[in-house]
Amino acid sequence: MSDIQRTTLCCCRKVLTIPNNKSEKSINSMPAMGQSPPVDIASASNFHSFTLRHFHLSLQLNFRDKEMTGRQVLELCSTKPDVQTLVLDTHQSLLIHSIDCKVHSASTGGDQVRTSLTYRVDPFTDYGSSLSICLPAAIRPQHTFQITIRYKTTDGPAIWWLDSELTCGNSKPFVFTQGHSVCNRSFFPCFDTPAVKCTYSATVRVPEGVQVLMSATRSAYSAHEKAFQFHMEYPVPAYLVALVAGDLTPADIGPRSRIWAEPCLLSAAVSKLSGLVERWLTVAESLFGPYVWGRYDIVFLPPSFPIVAMENPCLTFIISSILESSEFLVIDVIHEIAHGWFGNAVTNATWEEMWLSEGLATYAQRRITTEAYGSAFTCLETVFRLDALHRQMRLLGDNNPVSKLQVKFEPGVNPSSLMNLFTYEKGYCFVSYLSQLCGDTKRFDSFLRAYIEKFKFTSVVAQDLLEFFLGFFPELKERCVANREGLEFERWLNACGPPLAVPDLSQGGSLTEPVESLFRLWTSEPLDSAAIARQDLSTWRTFQTVLFLDKLLDRSPLSHEVMTRLSHSYSTLLDSMNAEVRIRWLQIVVRNCYYPDLYKVRRFLESHTSRMYTVPLYEDLCGGAMKSFAVEVFYQTQARLHINLRKTVQQILTQTFSAFVTVPTAPPSGDRPPDTTVALRDVNVLA
Repeated sequence: MSDIQRTTLCCCRKVLTIPNNKSEKSINSMPAMGQSPPVDIASASNFHSFTLRHFHLSLQLNFRDKEMTGRQVLELCSTKPDVQTLVLDTHQSLLIHSIDCKVHSASTGGDQVRTSLTYRVDPFTDYGSSLSICLPAAIRPQHTFQITIRYKTTDGPAIWWLDSELTCGNSKPFVFTQGHSVCNRSFFPCFDTPAVKCTYSATVRVPEGVQVLMSATRSAYSAHEKAFQFHMEYPVPAYLVALVAGDLTPADIGPRSRIWAEPCLLSAAVSKLSGLVERWLTVAESLFGPYVWGRYDIVFLPPSFPIVAMENPCLTFIISSILESSEFLVIDVIHEIAHGWFGNAVTNATWEEMWLSEGLATYAQRRITTEAYGSAFTCLETVFRLDALHRQMRLLGDNNPVSKLQVKFEPGVNPSSLMNLFTYEKGYCFVSYLSQLCGDTKRFDSFLRAYIEKFKFTSVVAQDLLEFFLGFFPELKERCVANREGLEFERWLNACGPPLAVPDLSQGGSLTEPVESLFRLWTSEPLDSAAIARQDLSTWRTFQTVLFLDKLLDRSPLSHEVMTRLSHSYSTLLDSMNAEVRIRWLQIVVRNCYYPDLYKVRRFLESHTSRMYTVPLYEDLCGGAMKSFAVEVFYQTQARLHINLRKTVQQILTQTFSAFVTVPTAPPSGDRPPDTTVALRDVNVLA
């Protein structure tokens, strides 16, 4: 059973009351912008009591021992009187050495006095701890003071150390961080909540020959200090602070975009994206307003990167294996570009409303692709994703609370367990519904531009979006569209199950109808070989092929005759296609126990070491009659897997081979993403 099925969630949520022409009540009980931030039960911190103005990191990276030594300086001011304790989020893997404070003292004529502080670390959840710091009495409300924390961190869930053998070039070790959702508390102590944003800077020292990048607006290398220096001039939440260091080479692909990659990948990456990123940025700006982050650089990471892409400001992280598929690469990069407006500039204030970033970014992504590539392509990609959403719905059940847009989760539940297709696709459908209410897509574009301008560099809740929407379109408020029976805003946010409405996707019919036709031919009796032969998959778009294979996977088990003829018709062709296509065919092979093509599963697992490909195959192998084969392949290939992924696969094997295999039974905190097999394969953008 996957984590998303094991998670215990609370089904209750306060009912949304929408303002209408008779009442000016707020949309829900959550505070509006300018009032106290909403409660974030995923954070142990007392962020309500302070304003964090800026923080600086001084980091020393030790690749040999896989350790990061840090010195953090936080500039804060208390917003409440008599606050005696500062509580930050931290992690069990992060070791505090000392903490001191610098504050102006009236007794010394206003000079700054540095004081050593006492502190304690207490358990919070399995994904973090609380760091409680006793503050000196000299601290007064609205007066800035500095906290300096010296610490060391090693193998926490945010920090991924790779031996050179796990990189693409096999030449130098590598490290990257991944902060979403609540992992960066193992990178540095922080208010690890999306409700808090601030600027940051960093100084990073590494061995000679190692390139360091961070999600910052300004970067430089100081030969005098032998250190990389970074500064993010716009406020960001803690989860968007990111670092990568390794054998990375740059290449400009546009006036404000650059690719960073290992030398062996650089030419392929440049050939795929040269000139395109600027085109997409320009389209996005025409729709949603200026791109505020200055640079849009991309760094391609080794196959151990646990997700497909991450929207770190100024520096998108993306997995190198996606270069195999041009269409998936296009969609994933455009999605991360969209986050420059939705998610990074305006952020969901709590993880319970992740759709405010992902649903809006998905809508924006599809507006961009429609302008750049036409409606048919956008509709095809949307049909493919909604098909995956309904597959996940069948897996979870109609009443599973994770299918809500406003998920209320209990203390201790990792917010990453909310990372599922509903935050993307149900959120997208709700945003599309809001657009349809306007009756004009261009008018809705204008609303989104105004929304970004109003809430830029802040964190919001659904109330903020919906109140601003009804204020922007007063005629819709007068018509009480928020309370339209069956499509109430409250029901969109708090009802379990699939979207209440989906957009018109008929313009994709020229691309989706051949898929439906071929699927019907393969699932009808008797098989019409002549009609099947007239469909040439080699001329199809990638999203057509994966949609077709997903439908066959849903229909499995298939008869041995059908599997034999499928293999004879397509196996050789599919072998030449990208990993997104091959993973689906191989899952069909495994779920149907089609032994003639089983050697291809071994070959695939030997060459692909990303969890988004590895975990679904191992779960399918262990869920059927091929468990012994799974164990054999794992022990032949485990040395090439990152330790986190290795433990995840060991856990899968242990669940079915406890009598035969002695392996650890519990992965470390943050080790395994919570997505189901379907989600691991289909949610191929993180955020």
